[in-house]
Amino acid sequence: MTAGSGPGPRAFHLPVMCREVVDILAEAPEGVVVDATVGGGGHGAALLDRAPHLGLIGLDRDPDALGAAAERLAGYGDRVSLHHASFDALGDVLDELGHPQVSGCLFDLGVSSAQLDRAERGFSYRLDGPLDMRMDPTSGVTAADIVNHADERTLAVMLRRNADERQARRIAAAIVAHRPFATTAQLARVVAEAVPAPARRRSHPARRTFQALRIEVNRELEILEKALTAGIDRLVGSGRCAVLSYHSGEDRIVKSVFRRAAGEVPPPRPGLPPAPGSKATVRLMGRRSRTPSESEMSANHRARSARLRAVQRLSDDQRPQGDD
Repeated sequence: MTAGSGPGPRAFHLPVMCREVVDILAEAPEGVVVDATVGGGGHGAALLDRAPHLGLIGLDRDPDALGAAAERLAGYGDRVSLHHASFDALGDVLDELGHPQVSGCLFDLGVSSAQLDRAERGFSYRLDGPLDMRMDPTSGVTAADIVNHADERTLAVMLRRNADERQARRIAAAIVAHRPFATTAQLARVVAEAVPAPARRRSHPARRTFQALRIEVNRELEILEKALTAGIDRLVGSGRCAVLSYHSGEDRIVKSVFRRAAGEVPPPRPGLPPAPGSKATVRLMGRRSRTPSESEMSANHRARSARLRAVQRLSDDQRPQGDD
């Protein structure tokens, strides 16, 4: 484990939908649960308190988050193992640890309050800092690299794909016209000026642009399907996987992966034959995503857009028989 010197556990003290997540994972069979985005260890600590039959393998690509998790989870001894890794490396980490299968896995997607609140990380449109946005500040391209070098069409497509930004073309044109950018304040100001006045009143006009850039910098949507599939494939019979997503792009991927694993075929496009089905390996724990309570949304701003989905691995005697 590599521990950073950033904020301690208090900075990560509000894990989203913690009770609901723990209710799902605490019923997993005896073994270990992989928290693929361990953050400050809030979900992990609550789960270990509730479920003495479980251990925790925590992954995070942010060294500061790992430092906070190490402090938060120090009292659980050898029940906890922390590793500096992105969630799409889940399978590799488990292989290195000699864990071919696990009892559960958790993905808490998006950005943490601790990352947003530190101007030097470059995630916030409200705080002035370098235009960085890397979850792992030791590697990869920065947000500045993207806004200063991508062409206008590429920027517009990114804004629509990653954030459903309705003003994508206006914003992309403004970025190209005003670059180069070095700081978050410079970018936020240009984006705000490019957005029509009525749209500025709904929320901060740069919110979606910063979201889209963060997702692009960290390849969040690109690696999510691979990571979820690996997590499901590693579950023991009756093992459980829970995912917290925070915007429609993430939730669409989660829903698609889960439904495919449950043997459900997406509706075909008009005029095309139905796609072939597949054997179900999981059951959906609810047809719809769960959302936070009103009281949690009032207490924790980050929880407002959260969606929770979960699946349970079918045991061998529960799986459909016959050919694929």
